[in-house]
Amino acid sequence: MTTNDPAPDPTPASGPTQAQDSPFRDERTARDEAPQYVLPLVARIERAAPPARTDALETAARAVLVMLSDARSLGGGGEWAEAMRSWQDARIRKVVRRARGAEWRRAEALPGITVAGKSAEVRVFPPVPLDGWPKDLARLQVSGTDLDDPEPPAGPDPAAPVLWLNPEVAMSAGKAMAQAGHGAQLAWWDLDDTARAAWRDAGFPLAVRTAAPAHWRTLTTAGLPVVRDAGFTEIAPGSSTVIADHRPLFG
Repeated sequence: MTTNDPAPDPTPASGPTQAQDSPFRDERTARDEAPQYVLPLVARIERAAPPARTDALETAARAVLVMLSDARSLGGGGEWAEAMRSWQDARIRKVVRRARGAEWRRAEALPGITVAGKSAEVRVFPPVPLDGWPKDLARLQVSGTDLDDPEPPAGPDPAAPVLWLNPEVAMSAGKAMAQAGHGAQLAWWDLDDTARAAWRDAGFPLAVRTAAPAHWRTLTTAGLPVVRDAGFTEIAPGSSTVIADHRPLFG
């Protein structure tokens, strides 16, 4: 699924700040005039053994963090750095598509990074122009990413960040994967270099859970990063979809 939000001004060292140019607005901004890029994510969903929904969401979120922190994405000569800058200068778009069998093998042959969870595999690729997808990714389907949890997920680790989903917003697994990726990205932007390095070195532990309604209301007043969807697919513009509780990373 496609999801996007206006992006703030990125900087290589510390990332954007909410005060400068909020990524949470759904109205049209000058960023809509910039060349539009998208971050492709491909989830491996084999018919015989689809991943668990929560694991797929968490793996997608970690895949975004791995891409953001990879040396090839950073300034100073990284081969993906220019595309990453162009992507963050416009709206922050992520598209999740599915692949199986030969489709997955073709996707793995393209430049990118595969991140594995307990049952899920997600490959993230450097940003591409909105109308310039590689053919082996463009032919993949957006539909068919509906997934289930075989049993309710356990409570999150209190020592790890949690990306809380809005209990009042229904999303397909593909849409939720993209939104979880947004939440992880906003948490990353909100950290200093020391906290980022510690999170990366630990393997980006995190959880994705649906908040209880009362907990969601509490989270909305906690000053935490909030993802507000631009409303191009599935849900209304400006809907709050994810709150990133990254406070464990601050010690």
